[in-house]
Amino acid sequence: MSKVKFQFDKRTLTYKKVEIGAKQILVRVLGYLSASTVFGVIVILLFSTFFDSPKEKQLRREITALELQYKVLGNRMARVDQVLAELQEKDDDIYRVIFEAEPIPSSVRTAGFGGVNRYSDLEKLDNSEIVVSTTKRLDELTKKLVVQSRSFDEVVALAKNKGKMLASIPAIQPIANDKLTRVASGFNYRIHPIYKVRHFHTGIDFAAPQGTDIYATGDGVVKEVNLQKGGYGYHVVINHGYDYETLYAHMSRFKVRPGEKVKRGDVIGYVGSTGTSTAPHLHYEVIKNGEKINPMNFFFNDLTPEEYEKVLELSTQSNQSFD
Repeated sequence: MSKVKFQFDKRTLTYKKVEIGAKQILVRVLGYLSASTVFGVIVILLFSTFFDSPKEKQLRREITALELQYKVLGNRMARVDQVLAELQEKDDDIYRVIFEAEPIPSSVRTAGFGGVNRYSDLEKLDNSEIVVSTTKRLDELTKKLVVQSRSFDEVVALAKNKGKMLASIPAIQPIANDKLTRVASGFNYRIHPIYKVRHFHTGIDFAAPQGTDIYATGDGVVKEVNLQKGGYGYHVVINHGYDYETLYAHMSRFKVRPGEKVKRGDVIGYVGSTGTSTAPHLHYEVIKNGEKINPMNFFFNDLTPEEYEKVLELSTQSNQSFD
């Protein structure tokens, strides 16, 4: 029951009953409602600040689970990356060495992705750092796998072509052992027989009688038949493929022509002393990727280990070359 209120009238010096109208009642009700609403909002805000709702608790649990899954995924990618690195090492240092193939440059294996930012959409998400880093890592791993897969395809093709490659790479002496007078000069610095100056001798000189057969040391195609008067004199160049070429110099005459296919052991010409030469001999060179290399590394089909050591010793002695 509501209390009755009275107001003192100073004029009549009496108390009069206060009459409350509908408007005042409405104002008071609205005031109570407003105060209650403000108080309720404050309570809700404080509660939501310091206490999670059931939905928020569920979402936090899901976020924690996702972060754990990303961490597990990162560890698995690290193990895959390690295995892939071992495959890359074997590919470059074993498989490609066996098949005389150049290793894949690291710049190709680790090449990134050019152009626009591929991860701009992901950067707008919550927890974007872990999502972007994981996606980047997965993209890099995928690129490495693609490169390695293509490399293995190439190695498989090389393996299928191994027989042809082995037949093409220079692997015998260009002069038969029973025809050799001596190995006069090897791949080293020598004294030039005419100019008497020290120079690098880029091949091996095989001293043999005039007219001795000269053999192709591997399958290939005759690239050049040259009648040069000085320097190498009459000489032949054979392209063996696989980045190999051989040169046979100071011949007396030829038995091949440019463009002709030859097999290992075919006679391509005869020993002479043409060009800058002081005695009958064959000057023989092996060229790999345009660079002259030591022919002694390519006599493994002809010599026993003992014979190879003997020829190696003779070819490395300091002496005067024939050309």
